[in-house]
This record gives sequence, structure tokens and C-alpha cells, in this order.
Amino acid sequence: MKARTLGLTAAAMGCFAANSLLCRAALAPRLVDPASFTSLRLLSGALALALLVRLTGRRSGGTRDLRAAGVLFAYALAFSLAYVRIPAALGALLLFGAVQLTMVGRGVAMGERPAPAEWAGLVLSVSGLVALTVPGLRHGDPAGALLMIGAGVAWGVYSLLGRSSRGDPLATNAVHFAHAVPLALVASGVSALHAAPRLSAGGIALAVASGALASGGGYAIWYAALRGLTATRAALVQLSVPPLAALGGVALLGEVVTLRLALSALAILGGIALAVTSRRA
Repeated sequence: MKARTLGLTAAAMGCFAANSLLCRAALAPRLVDPASFTSLRLLSGALALALLVRLTGRRSGGTRDLRAAGVLFAYALAFSLAYVRIPAALGALLLFGAVQLTMVGRGVAMGERPAPAEWAGLVLSVSGLVALTVPGLRHGDPAGALLMIGAGVAWGVYSLLGRSSRGDPLATNAVHFAHAVPLALVASGVSALHAAPRLSAGGIALAVASGALASGGGYAIWYAALRGLTATRAALVQLSVPPLAALGGVALLGEVVTLRLALSALAILGGIALAVTSRRA
């Protein structure tokens, strides 16, 4: 892998992991409410992506898909609601596990026939998710875990819709972010009817950083990195995000990685790696 591609890839994975850390840092101490965080994140992300589209000369080529805007909003809101309840490491693991399983499941439903090693990897990953989630249904926070799994399913659907889009990826993402903002504002309005919005300077700053830098900037860097990556490498490097989020949660947020989390992580990520590396051309 060339040095430029390696650097871009590392930066993109850092941005993706930072999203979990920024969200958890804002929502765990209640610096901002989840609906307001979602609105600020999507709005700042839309503005950052629009600026990047203009700076790169991609003033056209974005395609609009209201379904994509809807699932993007669903992902962002469920992501925020989940991180009120669960740690960054657990959230990142559930998110990326659900994303991969959603995309693999869609492929199977559409007629793809995975190789035996791919089935083994899928079973291993599902077993890891079950082992991670089921005990929490009794002793932990089932709502938080299920919300993050829902966020992962929504992001998986968004990714699948993106694969079928013929427009420029950066411009298309900018369009979808822009169309998701009104939905987030409506959610903020509904939330305000039940409880007064909670906003602080720190919470606003973290939300804007999540949207403009970790989301908008992260996607732009990732698209640049993809030019130098094969599909298999692109899938594999994303497996680094949950461990990065776990390390960041321990170092920056004082979170604790349990043995069950570590073993489940090995099963989920190992299963995904087995499936991806065995995929036939």
C-alpha cells in the first residue's frame, strides 16, 4: 500500500472512531440532548460536504434519493439515542457488526451464494453479536444495544443504496445530508414538546466536530483513500474502527473493556475478516 493511501486510510479510520467518542463525550454527561446533537451533526455535516463539493469543483453529479436521506436520519438519531446509554467501545462494535451483517444478508437475499468460509465467518460474527447483546438484555441496557444495532442496520441500508447510485459519491452524500436535516429538525421539535432542549457550549462544539470533521471530513478522506484500495482491503481496514474506539474510550473517557466485550469483539471481527478474505472475485 502506498504511503499516501496508507495515510489517508489511517486518517479516515480515525475519523470514524472519533464519531463514537465525540458522541459519547457529549451525550454521556448530558451536555446536549440526543435530538439536538443529531440536528447539529447532520447540519454541520451537510455544510462541510457542500463546501468540499464546491472546493473540489463537483458542482453537479449528486443524485437525490429520499430513501437514503430517511435511513441516514434514522441512523444518526438511533446512534445518538444509543450513546446516552452504552459506552463508545460497545457501540462501535455493535454498529459495525450490524452494518456488515446487513450488507451480507442483503447479498444472500439477492441470490449471492457465499463460499463455506464466508458462511463460517457470518455464523461466527452473529454468534459474537448474540453473546455480546443477550446478557445485556437481562443485566445491562437492552434499549441502548438494540438502538445501536438499529443504527447499524440503517447505515448498512444507506451503504447499499449508495452502491447503486450513479452520481458522484461526495456530491451525493452532500445531497443526502442536506435532505436529512429537515427530518432531524422535526425530531428536535417533537423532542422539545416533551422536554426542554439541553444545549451547552461544549455539547454544541462536540456535535459540530462530529458532523463537520468526523463525518463530512471523514467521508471525503475515505473517498480519496478508496482510490488506492481493493474492495477486500477497504472492508478489512474498517475492522480497525471498533478497537480504535475502544482504546479511545479507555484513554479519553475512562471506560472499561470487559472480558466479554473483548471475546465478542474477536468473534465479530474475526468472522467478518474470514468472510471478507475468502470472498471470491
